[in-house]
Amino acid sequence: MSELKRVVGEILSEILEEAKSGGPSRRIGLMARGSELGPDEMAMGARLAQRENPGLKVVMIGPRTPGYEDLDWIETEETDCEARIAEAMEKALIEKRIDGAVALHYPFPIGVTTIGRVVTPGRGRDMLVASTTGSSSAQRTEAMVMNAIYGIAVAKALGKEAPTVGILNVEGAQTVFRALSSLRENGYPVTYGQSVRKDGGAVLRGNDLLAGAVDVCVTDTLTGNVLMKLFSSFTTGGTYESTGWGYGPSVGEGWPHVISIISRASGAPVIANALAFTGAVAASGLPSLVQKELKAAREAGLENVLQGMRKKPLADGGTITRPAAEPTDEEIHGIDVLNIEEAVQELWKAGIYAESAMGCTGPVVKISVKNLEKAENCLKHAGYL
Repeated sequence: MSELKRVVGEILSEILEEAKSGGPSRRIGLMARGSELGPDEMAMGARLAQRENPGLKVVMIGPRTPGYEDLDWIETEETDCEARIAEAMEKALIEKRIDGAVALHYPFPIGVTTIGRVVTPGRGRDMLVASTTGSSSAQRTEAMVMNAIYGIAVAKALGKEAPTVGILNVEGAQTVFRALSSLRENGYPVTYGQSVRKDGGAVLRGNDLLAGAVDVCVTDTLTGNVLMKLFSSFTTGGTYESTGWGYGPSVGEGWPHVISIISRASGAPVIANALAFTGAVAASGLPSLVQKELKAAREAGLENVLQGMRKKPLADGGTITRPAAEPTDEEIHGIDVLNIEEAVQELWKAGIYAESAMGCTGPVVKISVKNLEKAENCLKHAGYL
């Protein structure tokens, strides 16, 4: 009978919590050890998250921190061994004792990555950075295409039905833009944002990141990780991450868990935001939304697009003779830096003189104005534009 009373008491307690918060509460785990700022900073972040988000219940995982008995705990033995804490976190996720988790480190398999979220200082709006840890593919440009799809899924989990997307102007940006445009032409609903600079476009520069020109900024993981650190700690000198929502929730094909990452330098405000972010996307069913986005992208030819990106240009084995030099008074933009020399040789094969150069917005092929239309058609036919 006492066990029945306990169960009934827990059910009544949950009903009362839901009534207070206006909906079902989400239980989000938080690793209690590993921060460079100490265990008190983690617990303060948990307490702040619960105070600012009535529907959120934080479950601390690790050795109990004195003075924070008001928080729920899944206790591990009194040691800072992160492996033990990670095991307890994983067990709680599998047993559905928590709906998601926030960790300082997690060894995601290849194919799983995290989507971060920052406050952009120019206009104070939030922006997702896709991605920030893990890797959605071992191949860089392929990973960036997947990052775009995963970033859209996370944005939708936050209630943005048609999130705007931009690609940061790093190596591979133009290749990724072409790949996403191909998906778009075949029915996958990519909504491009626009650069705040005069010439616009969906390929972003640093100015656009500060302004928050788009909802989802697509980049490679290492660049995204650097951006997260800069955005979150640029006012503190780097030792304390004070703004933003952390490095974000994990996403990947078939990946069932919502595990978000924060830094060992993340302060209580970021920890609190990360917990709230994780609770929000867990409540929206993020893993299911990811699979839905992947299905839509596949129906638009995702596998063919990715396979095309893996192909290497075929060499004919012959010597390519450079045509006679002539004035190059026009430029062709939109070719990735990784392919710029190959594109020039493609034009030489067609008897068109061309030169490669690096402009302020990226690589260009310099061409004579009389050959511009012919050169563009040649490069389009060869798949460089």
